[in-house]
Amino acid sequence: MHISSLPSQHSASQAAEKLTHFLQHHRDVLLLTGAGISTASGIPDYRDTDGVRRGNAPVQGPDFRRLEAVQRRYWARSMVGYPALSRAAPNPGHLALAQLARQGKVGSLVTQNVDGLHQQAGSTGVTELHGSIHAVVCLDCHAHYARRTVQDMLEYDNPQMLGTTATPAPDGDALLEPAQLASFVVPRCLHCGGTLKPDVVFFGDGVPAACATEAAQKMADASALLVIGSSVMVYSSFRLCRMAAESGKPVAAINMGKTRADELLAFKLEAPAQDLLPMVAALLG
Repeated sequence: MHISSLPSQHSASQAAEKLTHFLQHHRDVLLLTGAGISTASGIPDYRDTDGVRRGNAPVQGPDFRRLEAVQRRYWARSMVGYPALSRAAPNPGHLALAQLARQGKVGSLVTQNVDGLHQQAGSTGVTELHGSIHAVVCLDCHAHYARRTVQDMLEYDNPQMLGTTATPAPDGDALLEPAQLASFVVPRCLHCGGTLKPDVVFFGDGVPAACATEAAQKMADASALLVIGSSVMVYSSFRLCRMAAESGKPVAAINMGKTRADELLAFKLEAPAQDLLPMVAALLG
């Protein structure tokens, strides 16, 4: 059964019952979440319902490490965009997953998100495939900083940017005009003067081996996979779907639109996670 839309309370109830039945049969289900679970917290997602990227061209990791102009572009946009992301709070979808985990109704959690909202909601043992936007690392001496500390550095060195407003973009990015970047001062490591980078996996870079192994082990230990709010267009997440399918484990999804794994899915519920997951938590509670 494929519920393609949920125009009425009746069909929403059907979707909740279907997912409840799935979780009752797979209490160790691996949860794989993406940007779609955080949109209700005010964080824009990367793709439209057809899985096509929108917004800024993403920063490429090799370019960031090589070109100060790319570092300037990233940090200027991040200085403007990060405060809104840092104020984001978990929504009912995050809270429902944490509740289900506390009650032993679901298994482990792997997320593509870098916003930390699962942890804020109370989820533990979260595998962050793409790192955390709330941490910064020096590429030269490997010192670590809280992102809030770097925000203070950015604001001190770039007072001309204070009060700048821009359209929010995913993961604390913002849409800024190139003219605003000319005089921008890039933050440097306080220990060695080296290059600071958010502790996230940029496009063009791979998921750290230890993290990929951890996610794969969680999939191996689970009897099913539930994708929530992700088009799984990036390989690090699609790989888990393929691993599940190849080992005969059912894959289900809650996602508003197309996913790369559609042909692998037992079913897909096109419903907002923040609406559906609390209903399921209530039914299982």
